[in-house]
Amino acid sequence: MFGKRGNDSPAPVRAPTPERPQAQPVAAAPAPAPARAEAAPRAAVAAPSMRMPDPVPAASEPQPARARPESYYETKTQVFAALIDTIDLSQLAKLDAESAREEIRDIVNDIIAIKNFAMTIAEQEDLLGDICNDVLGYGPLEPLLARDDIADIMVNGARQTFIEVAGKVQETSIRFRDNQQLLNICQRIVSQVGRRVDETSPICDARLPDGSRVNVIAPPLAIDGAALTIRKFKKDKLTLDQLVKFGAISPEGATILQIIGRVRCNVIISGGTGSGKTTLLNCLTRYIDTDERIITCEDSAELQLQQPHVVRLETRPPNIEGEGEITMRDLVKNCLRMRPERIIVGEVRGPEVFDLLQAMNTGHDGSMGTIHSNSPRECLNRMESMIAMGGFTLPARTVREIIVGSVDVIIQAARLRDGSRRITHITEVLGMEGDVITTQDLFLYDIVGEDSQGRLVGRHRSTGVGRPAFWERARYYNEEQRLAAALDAAEISEGALR
Repeated sequence: MFGKRGNDSPAPVRAPTPERPQAQPVAAAPAPAPARAEAAPRAAVAAPSMRMPDPVPAASEPQPARARPESYYETKTQVFAALIDTIDLSQLAKLDAESAREEIRDIVNDIIAIKNFAMTIAEQEDLLGDICNDVLGYGPLEPLLARDDIADIMVNGARQTFIEVAGKVQETSIRFRDNQQLLNICQRIVSQVGRRVDETSPICDARLPDGSRVNVIAPPLAIDGAALTIRKFKKDKLTLDQLVKFGAISPEGATILQIIGRVRCNVIISGGTGSGKTTLLNCLTRYIDTDERIITCEDSAELQLQQPHVVRLETRPPNIEGEGEITMRDLVKNCLRMRPERIIVGEVRGPEVFDLLQAMNTGHDGSMGTIHSNSPRECLNRMESMIAMGGFTLPARTVREIIVGSVDVIIQAARLRDGSRRITHITEVLGMEGDVITTQDLFLYDIVGEDSQGRLVGRHRSTGVGRPAFWERARYYNEEQRLAAALDAAEISEGALR
């Protein structure tokens, strides 16, 4: 098949194999793929080459990883080293993924046969899958990335890997060969989006091809080896209807959110880490009209809008000389020159909030963003603080007037102690009373108890507001009847529950 070849030598170069005498080379049938060196030649004995299934089958039900003995990892290290000595990686890179996997499986089978490793069939299957993943994918992470029920993957050095499933964090038996293998995989991930992580630049944000968010912090800042965190996205993107099914919002609340997205209210989605802010933002953008021009600004591109006219922008960190950085504020300011109809900021963390607010109250209605905070009131305070961080010397009242004139609705998401995620507030920003910003809750989530499995029981309810502040906007888009019906139905549901 293929391997390392000398430029002048027509025959494959053999590597010595001290374990057993070298067998006569088997004449290979002509094939378009390059030939490999027979460092681990096919055994002369009749041992059929095993064809293994793909190393990461997509299972409908999550299967816990088996704990493996130390001897398995020692064998894997020896086989991997022999494989690297045997194959020509430059030739391997020319093959498609499936052909490369078949080639690696053939070579690994030969190495196992030549070196007489004592392994069960199950261990050999695991070894073949693991080594294919090490060479072509993300190594031990591949089985976790294939599972759609995992929300987060947290790697704390080579020996510890945790996952979040159904809102609960649990340790896995996944481990890496050493810290260098973990760092190599981190570098492989971030290099795909043109970034790097090493001692001179030990912190990096990146993304996987499916949009999953990646954060890496490497030594010397991470003392026990590189720390890798992956926020996974489901293959099937969530919709508001699915959020209703999961209990994150009631059907009436989902209708109100649809109307808010449709009638171009300026929306801030507030919540803590892992509360589902980006997921909710993705859901709301489904109700944007297809003829609108949307520009998204993100640190790591995560939003996946379905509209045809979308421009996606991403920040850039400085290079090794400390130059070339493009900040979120640079992107938001540039958006204003790109004729946007809506501007969506994936996450507002600093002074760019001022530019986003300026865009919201200067003709770019329907803009959206997310902010880390624990309540709608705290969200308003955080926006004030972030504007102050930008060095703006504006009076506090002026800053609050800018916020009031820009933000229409704050949607609060929360991750409860049982791991469930709920939309807890839909809150309008009304105006000013003196120096205080006034707000009005339209929809709330009340916790009423706990069931026998320890899961929290609650309900969404309307606060009784019959005519929200964005009523005229809803009427402009012919949505006032649907809005009134949703508010009335939520009130009836609340009375029935009592």
